[in-house]
Amino acid sequence: MLWVKEAEKSNKSALFRYVYITKEHNPEKYSDEIEKAIQRGNTPAGMHISIAVNEILEFFQIKPGQIGFDATLGYGGHTLEMLKCLEHQGCIFATDVDPIESQKTKARLESLGYGEDILKIRNMNFSEIDKISKEAGKFDFILADLGVSSMQIDNPDRGFTYKREGPLDLRLNPEKGVSAAERLKEMNQYEIKGMLLENSDEPHAEIISKAIINRFEEGEKIETTSQLRDLIEDTLSFIPSKDREQEIKKTCQRVFQALRNDVNQEFEVLYDFLEKLPDVLAPNGAATLNLKCDRPFIVNSNFNCYNTSSLMQTLHH
Repeated sequence: MLWVKEAEKSNKSALFRYVYITKEHNPEKYSDEIEKAIQRGNTPAGMHISIAVNEILEFFQIKPGQIGFDATLGYGGHTLEMLKCLEHQGCIFATDVDPIESQKTKARLESLGYGEDILKIRNMNFSEIDKISKEAGKFDFILADLGVSSMQIDNPDRGFTYKREGPLDLRLNPEKGVSAAERLKEMNQYEIKGMLLENSDEPHAEIISKAIINRFEEGEKIETTSQLRDLIEDTLSFIPSKDREQEIKKTCQRVFQALRNDVNQEFEVLYDFLEKLPDVLAPNGAATLNLKCDRPFIVNSNFNCYNTSSLMQTLHH
């Protein structure tokens, strides 16, 4: 089952519907997809699996002529299915800050017959949805499929996974901002610890942050994924051998996630997006947040801000 939270908000004559879907509540059904497409970085080259497509389409009930917004274009799997529902009538605006993957997706969808007339891709952050709305008008449906894609994880040059050697970058847009390696050098031990706790609830935040600062003070570098992974392994060497491998694996996942959230300001972007959401939805419009992350409380707090009645329900096939 997928856990889904719905809310309605009245605003003058308009009615807005929201739903968020978290896949971690359904490990039996989605374990393979999550393993391949989200967390592990071991998908075959060029392969990507879109999650919860049927649930999303069922909720949206897309009709020809409508205007939609895809906040995170990625590989374009969800986008393609929504475009099919429009039957070449209407339009979808899509944003993605990744200039590398968005160009590949644009070319792939154009080859399938979905060009600029029906799919308008913008290299912008989805938190700028209000700017897109000035061009597009209000949206009948909005999808935000949050997190990194398997294509980004599969590319070792992006530094998204501890399992592959590469630069410790982790930026969704490698042309802007600072890398994770540079970010670590900017912070003191207290700031690193706080970042690990806030972004991934890292239980070893204290000793890992100290180990990072010690490495820097000794004149050593942490510039690659393997260097950070090795530091974590060394720091957790005190854990009994029977539990050590699994704990190192989980810690690496949390630390890399925390760094990714930090360099991309993912939580701040999500807050900004949610605040703007009611104002860009058309009357009776629908919005879906498809969460891969571990921060549903961000969405919950915004539901509460809207003073909506909410319903927790389960969707079955």
